[in-house]
Amino acid sequence: MTTGFSSCSSRFADYFVICGLDTESGLEPDELSGENFEQSPLRRTFKSKVLAHYPDNVEWNPFDQDAVGMLCMPKGLSFRTQVDSREPQFHSFIITREDGSRTYGFALTFFEEVTSKQICSAMQTLYHMHNAEQYDILHTPTTPLGLEDQRLLQPRPVLHAAPAISRLQRFNSYDISRDTLYVSKCICLITPMAFAQACRKVLEQLHQAVTSPQPPPLPLESYIYNILYEVPLPPSGRSLKFSGVYGPVVCQRPSTSELPLFDFAISEMFNLLGVENVLQLFTCALLELQILLYSQHYQRLMTVAESITALMFPFQWQHVYVPILPASLLHFLDAPVPYLMGLHSNGQDDRTKLELPQEANLCFVDIDNHFIELPEELPQFPNKLEFIQEISEVLMSFGVSPEGNIRSSESQGRSRFRSVDMVSDKRNGNLGSPLTSYLLRENETIARLQALVKRTGVSLEKLEVRDDASCNKDARAQCDEEELKMHQLNIQVREVFANRFTQMFADYEVFVIQPSHDKESWFTNRDQMQNFDKASFLSDQPEPYLPFLSRFLETQMFASFIDSKILCHDDEEKEHTLRVFDSRVDKIRMLNVRTPTLRTSMYQKCTNIEEAEKAIEMRVAKIDHTALHPHLLDMKIGQGRYEQGFFPRLQSDVLSTGPTSNKWAKRSAPAQWRRRDRQKQHAEHLYLDNDQREKYIQEARNLGTTIRQPKLSNLSPSVIAQTNWKFVEGLLKECRNKTKRMLVEKMGREAVELGHGEVSITGVEENTLIASLCDLLERIWSHGLQVKQGKSALWSHLLHYQDSKEKNATPGGLGPPGFIHDTERRKSDGGGSAMPPLRISLIQDMRHIQNIGEIKTDVGKARAWVRLSMEKKLLSRHLKQLLSDHELTKKLYKRYAFLRCDDEKEQFLYHLLSFNAVDYFCFTNVFTTIMIPYHVVIVPSKKLGGSMFTANPWVCVSGELSETGVLQVPRNTLEITFECQNLGKLTTVQMGHDNSGLYAKWLVECVVVRNEITGHTYKFPCGRWLGKGVDDGSLERILVGELMTPTTENDERMCRTPPMQQSPGMMRRFVTISPSSKPKLNTGQIQEGVGEAINGIVKHFHKPEKERGSLTLLLCGEYGLVWALEQVFQHGFKSPRLFKNVFIWDFLEKAQVYFESAEQREATPDENWQTRVRHFCRFMRAINSTSRNIGKDGKFQMLVCLGARDHLLHHWIALLADCPITSQMYEDTALIKDRSLVNSLIRVLQTLQEFNITLEASLVKGVGI
Repeated sequence: MTTGFSSCSSRFADYFVICGLDTESGLEPDELSGENFEQSPLRRTFKSKVLAHYPDNVEWNPFDQDAVGMLCMPKGLSFRTQVDSREPQFHSFIITREDGSRTYGFALTFFEEVTSKQICSAMQTLYHMHNAEQYDILHTPTTPLGLEDQRLLQPRPVLHAAPAISRLQRFNSYDISRDTLYVSKCICLITPMAFAQACRKVLEQLHQAVTSPQPPPLPLESYIYNILYEVPLPPSGRSLKFSGVYGPVVCQRPSTSELPLFDFAISEMFNLLGVENVLQLFTCALLELQILLYSQHYQRLMTVAESITALMFPFQWQHVYVPILPASLLHFLDAPVPYLMGLHSNGQDDRTKLELPQEANLCFVDIDNHFIELPEELPQFPNKLEFIQEISEVLMSFGVSPEGNIRSSESQGRSRFRSVDMVSDKRNGNLGSPLTSYLLRENETIARLQALVKRTGVSLEKLEVRDDASCNKDARAQCDEEELKMHQLNIQVREVFANRFTQMFADYEVFVIQPSHDKESWFTNRDQMQNFDKASFLSDQPEPYLPFLSRFLETQMFASFIDSKILCHDDEEKEHTLRVFDSRVDKIRMLNVRTPTLRTSMYQKCTNIEEAEKAIEMRVAKIDHTALHPHLLDMKIGQGRYEQGFFPRLQSDVLSTGPTSNKWAKRSAPAQWRRRDRQKQHAEHLYLDNDQREKYIQEARNLGTTIRQPKLSNLSPSVIAQTNWKFVEGLLKECRNKTKRMLVEKMGREAVELGHGEVSITGVEENTLIASLCDLLERIWSHGLQVKQGKSALWSHLLHYQDSKEKNATPGGLGPPGFIHDTERRKSDGGGSAMPPLRISLIQDMRHIQNIGEIKTDVGKARAWVRLSMEKKLLSRHLKQLLSDHELTKKLYKRYAFLRCDDEKEQFLYHLLSFNAVDYFCFTNVFTTIMIPYHVVIVPSKKLGGSMFTANPWVCVSGELSETGVLQVPRNTLEITFECQNLGKLTTVQMGHDNSGLYAKWLVECVVVRNEITGHTYKFPCGRWLGKGVDDGSLERILVGELMTPTTENDERMCRTPPMQQSPGMMRRFVTISPSSKPKLNTGQIQEGVGEAINGIVKHFHKPEKERGSLTLLLCGEYGLVWALEQVFQHGFKSPRLFKNVFIWDFLEKAQVYFESAEQREATPDENWQTRVRHFCRFMRAINSTSRNIGKDGKFQMLVCLGARDHLLHHWIALLADCPITSQMYEDTALIKDRSLVNSLIRVLQTLQEFNITLEASLVKGVGI
């Protein structure tokens, strides 16, 4: 439906095919169908053959015997006897060629009596053998019943319930003298476009002609010749009528401005699954997960697959697409690529029997049981509730229940076609007449609807159920009413879905990155290019959309959509879907100019349903073209006869070639519809043929997916090996692209300046990229698995590894099992001696994950483990260690598995190694509620031994997520380990002591805190005294920390980013000159220091919110704003008398006293000055009256932070510069007395006014302002 149809075809059908039992070759068991020999012979499958196809070959669509044979009868031949149900069954299928173009097949399978004596006696012999075998195995005196009988007496679903006696008979015997044997046969049309309803009618009428007592008006050959050679494809936007055996058949095709052709009943999918499930399945398909549909009806598999892919308009499914997977291709479920496949169930095995290689990102849809299993962490589709509401209203207006209703779909089929299996209906309990069951169903539906209405708040009055009588009379004459209703429902639902995308991507064109080079070079570098500005697009979207959109923008289907946009500049070149989509987007834009609703999460309903419906009704009401009627062919006398009830071998001489001149073109088509429309029709359904552009788009498509489509042929081991090799190469390529993309994203600006990638990565996007890396790892680990255990292949491998290591751990041996004893264990700088680094242990990291109670599933555990390893920069190393156990890998994986291809594995680990170049916090930031052990060490100064220290110290650790509260630290060890809820990245430590004992003075060098799970170690430098009467008399201090990075580089870690601060500016270089004495800086250096501090804060606010570092660090950290202003106030401070330290705070307190007295004297009438003074004094009083024991420098730090928060700093500097106290306490050369310097300082501080600074709680604790 979505991809190209064979473009030279202008005929309605390319081939007519007959499949069935070849009496020459007899009964061949079909091993590939996977049926076992314990089945009784009637239940086994036998090979079917293509008995005939007409014409022999068509050059634009070569006949693929293997594929057609497999898909016409996917389970091979089946046999029945007179007691079984033998209703004809219709199904459709699709053949996707290597290049992605498609042809459709429509097949009707029915049963014919077996006339060949050999076959009957062969079946009898098989039965004798089978019964003897069963008897030998089972017949012991204790069990009077044979296995078959026991099996029958247990209640279990039997495929075709017949009366009990005949059921026993049937299972246990086929008696040549008593039973009639029937075998399946199939007639099929292969067509370039999917006119499902028309083909169904044609086939059913042909079958009816053979089975009815009266022969048809003309020989069968006439009708088949007509459909093959004399019925054209309707041109786009037109309808066509042609003759079946018994009645007219109408088909119509949408015009180039409408949604593409779609002729399956969407209502069937909603009946089978319900709106909620359909939407979940739709979300999985859009995110390109692996999707497996499961049903015992081929037509259901096809309907659901085609409907879901049709609803994706304007996007197209880019990966493996096999709606009916023949039994011989089951190994394809092992494919480590996204796929959408349909698996036939025999109706007896339940889901648990199904061995699926990988389920970590599998969406499993059990169609017959109205049930869907979703992968974990599936994001919500944007505006899901309103969307469900809108779809439900459309369905309800046609009397379809939004919650789905399996029965209704079957009985609906029955009212239209006699051919649906009656027996299955009895099984579903519909024994009454169709009418009563319909009424019962309606009441049920109405009750359900009322419940739905209560939930969603829609009034039922608005929904009038359509009345059939409203169809106008002439339309009814031409086209089956049911069919018209199906088309109306289809188009309404499809418009509602299409409208979601036109709303969501209304302004997508703005973000398309047009290539700067010519097409050729763009094409060769396509892999590395970004074609869409994702970051900017996402930054415009409402928050709730982000989890879905950020993943959707990473998909192949989105990339291909944008590629085709880049490759087609003008309208003429555009492929059909893009042209239709763009014209809709333009319409929405026009509307939005008047009422701007873009970028809000306001839900906008679909508005163009009516015109879409009108187009269809118009075509049906007035048929544009009528094809030539079937007529007698030049057949010899006696040809074309056949026996009633048997579909004959037709006369190939008449059917193998078409008419020499196109009679129908002269007769029925208006003259202008020939060349022009033919061209249009090809352009519409996909691209023009041998055009350069076709090649580009096709190749661009193939980039992401090495394997597009499995070849439907009986596969030899070498073909399977080759396919697997393609998978391995594809996985490696995907890994290379993913790691590259993640690094480029993470390295942010530097990379952009070098001309790669986008500007920034948001938290949501980082999560998306890591989630997709986890998916890739799961796919790699499930490729070529011997036996599947659990849903996550990666986690199950890790568990096997853990087991083997714990078994082999000898008591008293090398410490805990699975540790690597690192000779070059990481040393850390600074407080390194205080805290030996964490051991590197894969098993220990697994245990951490196993101890997290919140993670319940294997897939979740595997993902958490990957995130933790990424954060610890050990992913590559851990996986290398896991795979170094070759014995285990051999035991778990087949020879062709990715993990056993040594070169590829090495390259893969090497790509992962590159993640060590950047800092990820993907574990800490995601698992925000888990308990984490932290280890704290206080490092006292070595110079003045703290051994005499008598007071009791305490600390309080704060991070981005929360803080610990006060923790007492034992005086003798000065370290504690405690567990608390994840604090996030650590920012500050408050520490102090209770001033008890004889010697309560303490010089602390720093505090070191380590997260015991991720190993992140933070150092909080102090270098000051805590104690009364020493330094600034402070009993507690607030320390600001920085993440320490390991210094020893071993060969494992290639390179890493510098710590999170900017490059060391001038300041660092000046300050490091004289570490012992406080350095004296000149005014130029001080100004530069202030400039750098302010600059840091400005840059911080210009980053996207999700990537900002710690603001506390920029205010109070090394060379932060507090330090810079300290330098300003210390410059030219008069040195006091001997032995007495004077602090900036002392100066500020004197100024406060002066201002308060000046205010009372009302010396200065200036209003502005008074408010500033009032503010200043209020803050000073509040800080001085706090109950905390912070010293004078601590109070100064608090004042600066509060001043920055409330944008008052520049006012205060101006006040203090003019204050008489300043002239007393500062020398004349002081910076604060230099007019021009103070003015430039004020100007710099004013730049902070535009930012909304929020302070961490620990900085302003105890100050109520």
